[in-house]
Formats: sequence, C-alpha cells, structure tokens
Amino acid sequence: MANLQKYQTELIEHGMAVGALKFGSFTLKSGRQSPYFFNAGMLASGPVLDTLASAYASTISESLKTAEQGSPGLPHFDVLFGPAYKGIPFAACTALLLHRDHKIDVGYAYDRKEAKDHGEGGVMVGSDVKGKKVLVLDDVATAGTAIRGAIDNVRKAGGEVVGAILMLDRQEIGKEGGSMIREVEGLVGGSGRVPTILKMKDLMLWLEQHEKTEELKEMQAYWDQYGVKDL
Repeated sequence: MANLQKYQTELIEHGMAVGALKFGSFTLKSGRQSPYFFNAGMLASGPVLDTLASAYASTISESLKTAEQGSPGLPHFDVLFGPAYKGIPFAACTALLLHRDHKIDVGYAYDRKEAKDHGEGGVMVGSDVKGKKVLVLDDVATAGTAIRGAIDNVRKAGGEVVGAILMLDRQEIGKEGGSMIREVEGLVGGSGRVPTILKMKDLMLWLEQHEKTEELKEMQAYWDQYGVKDL
C-alpha cells in the first residue's frame, strides 16, 4: 500500500481537527453534491498555519529538486504570489519557511480586491513582480477558475508565471473536459509545473488506512462520476 508523506498526513488530520476538512454532503459552486469539503479559511491558528506552510514549502522544495534532476518540476522562481484574501497569509508563511527550512529565498506578493487610488496605488502589494518569475499559490482547486484569474493578474503586472502550487487538487474534470491540472500546466509552461500537496486520491488513501469505510465508499462513488481518469 502506498504511504502518505508525514506533512500530508499532518495537514489532513489538523484540517479535520479544526473543522476545515469535513466529510458528509456539501453543495459546491458547480452544483455538484460533494462527499467532502475543505475550507482553507479555517486554517487560522499558529500551529495549523505552521503545518500548512511547512507542507507548501516541502512540496515546492521537492519539485524544484525534481526539475534540477532533469524531470518535470518547478523551475527557479523569484516571487511567491498569494491571491487575496486567503492566499496572503499562506504565501507569507510559506516564503518564511522556504527560507528557514529549505534555504530558498524568494519574495512574496499579493493583490487587493480593489485598486488603491492613493499612496503607492495599484492592486499589487509586496515584492515587485514586474520582470520576475512568479509562482502562484492557491488553496483548493476544482475547475481552476481562481488560479486562472491569479495568473492573469500577475501577467497584467508584468510578471512571468512559471508555475503554481496547490494545497488540494480535487482531481475533477476542468473547464475543457479534461484534467484541470493539465490545463493549468499548459498556461504556465508545461508538465510538472503545478505540484499539489494533496489530491482527492490522497484523502481516499487516508480514509482507507483509517478504515473509514462509509466515507471511502461515498468518495469512490464521487470519483467514479466526476474524477479525471487520465491521470
């Protein structure tokens, strides 16, 4: 049986402990009835933020090393971009832990929901992304709508988006009828440039390992109906 990484298990269990990850029946924006829901906005305490940012940082570091060895992965980047609002603390904490734990030094930036018309003005805050290679951070991705918007915002500000890092890939069919991850990879330069901490299949593996048979049954049925089968 495959094993989850320690940081994956910790994120699942910490997420459940604070009510961010729930199993049951939930109506998504798409109208689908999902057997699970992950509300990243509830990852809002010091210990949980530490767990999440550590997972982001570890996933980024592993993907950078993979690319250095000649396999598909993240290329070097200068700035980590966290879309408002949830992405702001996530990006800040991840930039800190990339430095502290992995000796990877990058800036971080985020956007405003509305442009500021005084002071420095504009919608972008933090490290200047103009002319820089940028990694976009996102939390939960289903169709990839939010991450596409973030990519557009960075490009409008003059940045080059070279990849994206996701907390959870629901592994559902994207806007074009295939894998959302594959679609986003096409926007940011190719295979391996959208690593994720967790996938729906990882949640299913955790349920299997902890003998949560009823929840696993519901997840499998949902996967059979909506999951991307070309992975």
